[in-house]
Amino acid sequence: MVIITALLVAGLMVAGCVSGESPTAPSTTPTPTLAANPEELRIATTTSLYDTKLLDHLQSVFEKKHNAKLLVVSAGTGKALEYGQRGDVDVMMVHDRAREDAFIADGDGVNRRVIAYNYFVIIGPASDPAGIKGKQPEVAFQTLMEKGKAGEAGVVFVSRGDASGTHAKEKAIWKAAGFDYATDVQNSGNWYVEAGSGMGATLVMANEKEAYTLSDIGTFLAYKGDLTLVPVVSKGDILLNVYSAMLINPEKHTGVDTELGKKWVNFLTSDEAQHEIASFGVVEYGEPLFFPAKGNWAVMGVSEAEVSAPIL
Repeated sequence: MVIITALLVAGLMVAGCVSGESPTAPSTTPTPTLAANPEELRIATTTSLYDTKLLDHLQSVFEKKHNAKLLVVSAGTGKALEYGQRGDVDVMMVHDRAREDAFIADGDGVNRRVIAYNYFVIIGPASDPAGIKGKQPEVAFQTLMEKGKAGEAGVVFVSRGDASGTHAKEKAIWKAAGFDYATDVQNSGNWYVEAGSGMGATLVMANEKEAYTLSDIGTFLAYKGDLTLVPVVSKGDILLNVYSAMLINPEKHTGVDTELGKKWVNFLTSDEAQHEIASFGVVEYGEPLFFPAKGNWAVMGVSEAEVSAPIL
């Protein structure tokens, strides 16, 4: 346990997104003053919750209330789930329902709760060389494939390429557009670039290349001031992006802190935290980076219990 905790502390300084990921900047949120010997909770989180600073914001509130210290490692959903499969963390926070369901079915996770949602957007150069502005996501991807393979000037797509939740959503859009990702998209030409990086680093790369990419709206807004890229496709049911938290199953993985984990997940679904989620980013960006899950289960296609049922 000492070794794992040390590794997670180190991971907080270098966490990015899966193997070969670029470092994630350390949090700039002031560390709250805690009483002696705070209880530690190990969390693996997707990069979008970390890069937007939402987790920093919620963390400071929780730590003060519960005399706790959160040890957070940020990674793409695929890598984050690996931490959970090894029992290296106490709580998982990700956004890929299919893999979350598989994680629970395999006995690694329990007590999943939906905590927030937002939407993915396709961003690209303001000049929109592919001419996809306002199209449905599936049609936009078909157009990008056609014009990218034809070598039309300015048509480049940068993929996360990192087994993250965003990468999984990209694959889902390619499938809905009629393409097999492995055979039709990957290695289809120089127009398609796999970054193998977290969302922030992928946005920076796409901006440098004046390329298109898929991003969650929250991370895009957090980086918007440093980008020349703009949203070109933002409507479509397939762009829904749902975030959840779950406990690591103590019956399969010994040494996990289930009690503090319950307090954290219950806090995330509490009225207090849901209010913080609803208002986060409004003052700085003019709009929220995330929407609260509470009261919006129909929008997300989940049951009320998946959002509001307390973990006992």
